[in-house]
Amino acid sequence: MAQADPHTHVHVNTPCSPQDVEAFLEEAEKLAIRKGQRLTRIRRKVLRLLLESAEPSKAYDLLANLDGEGSAKPPTVYRALDFLQEVGLAHKIESLNAYVACGHASHKHSAVFLICEECGGAEELHAITTTEALKAETEAAGFAMHHAVIEARGLCRKCAS
Repeated sequence: MAQADPHTHVHVNTPCSPQDVEAFLEEAEKLAIRKGQRLTRIRRKVLRLLLESAEPSKAYDLLANLDGEGSAKPPTVYRALDFLQEVGLAHKIESLNAYVACGHASHKHSAVFLICEECGGAEELHAITTTEALKAETEAAGFAMHHAVIEARGLCRKCAS
């Protein structure tokens, strides 16, 4: 990922998608080890498929693309996806029942997605202000929020132009 110029203003809402697949897979491996886990061959392959996909991926699409993993069955893919979500390497877009990789694996955060109704793409935002406001409002209601997935639908930059 490119480093931001320290003299320019960095917006809070920046895309969370990892840009360099190989570098991110190495980061993911280290993160799993730090958490006492392993990025197994299947988990790594599922993460790679998510990273390389231009749009959110459904579990059965991932299963169909697990080339060379002959023993892979639906529970195998779902276990890999559960693991990736648990360690912060992927998110589930609930309304689409689909998954995306997350480039902010170094911390837990609520997922905010912009879902394009025309091309089907989804972009994750690292919406700090939105997450903080939601946390404050849920706490004020006496609710202990663990995580949230926020989905906004409309047209992406490309489709809107």
